[in-house]
Amino acid sequence: MPRLAVAVALVALAGCATAQPDPDRADAFRQLVGDAELETLADGFTWAEGPVWRPAEGDLLFSDVPENTVYRWSDADGLSVFLRPSGLATGPAAGMREVGANGLALDAEGRLLLADSGTRVLMRLGERFVRDTLAAAFGGRRFNSPNDLAVHASGAIYFTDPPYGLDGIDESPLKEQPHNGVYRLDPDGAVTLLVDDLTRPNGVALSPDGRTLYLANSDPAWAIWRAYPVNADGSLGEGRELFDATGLVGDAAPGLPDGMTVDAEGAVYGTGPGGVHVFSADGAHLGVIRTEGPTANVAFGDDGHSLYLTSGDRLLRLRVPARGVGF
Repeated sequence: MPRLAVAVALVALAGCATAQPDPDRADAFRQLVGDAELETLADGFTWAEGPVWRPAEGDLLFSDVPENTVYRWSDADGLSVFLRPSGLATGPAAGMREVGANGLALDAEGRLLLADSGTRVLMRLGERFVRDTLAAAFGGRRFNSPNDLAVHASGAIYFTDPPYGLDGIDESPLKEQPHNGVYRLDPDGAVTLLVDDLTRPNGVALSPDGRTLYLANSDPAWAIWRAYPVNADGSLGEGRELFDATGLVGDAAPGLPDGMTVDAEGAVYGTGPGGVHVFSADGAHLGVIRTEGPTANVAFGDDGHSLYLTSGDRLLRLRVPARGVGF
């Protein structure tokens, strides 16, 4: 497959996506998503992931996990390599399936945070690209392969740890954790296990007020989203099922519950079977932004009305009426 010889088309229309509202919820869906066409901004990636908008720089960073690379994209400059290697510095390694970084986020100071599947840690990128390990283990055992993360206003980082980065997945001899967990990393460095009953915890997002945590489970046999109340001390209350997409999984709707984002009004945008599923702030399923292939993650950018999608081998953008948090 092509690597940096990716095709870049700043305003080429994908022409293959349709907005598919749920019956009786078309008006609510259109108020958020509108009727614009998806744009293909770049393609040729192996598996694009983890988009995050940097408002100070006016650009988007995103991962190509198998290629161990974080890319930078902007309207002004197009595509360039931002960080390579993004994860494991030694490249291919015995027992490792995915050596690059996956989910990306920014802390309160605008520093890049990486869920580093390759080195199996949470990482922060400092000045002059110095890498600081924030968390590497729980209970004396290494993480499986940190996948995605969300930053709370308190400074706590909520992150997921499925086994996707390991050859053999759950059967990998390198897997040290007895579960596939969801954790909280506090500013003082303490790590707390919050959820241990999901088979493939993956995407994670916080509501605008920080009082609800959303989780995606990327298991084709149990393809669900959950919502958990966040208590004052950062712990989680009992989760409730937001939506079960297991019956939608199949060739006609490629993809599984994966990365997520929220808008300023609390609506949730979660990649899943067929594209990006849109939920109202009160949890109603409003519809799907359909794409022609599996979509891994999504983030708001530009002036807050652009939805960026990392969709298989493509970086896509959709202009929407909804506005992202913080814009």
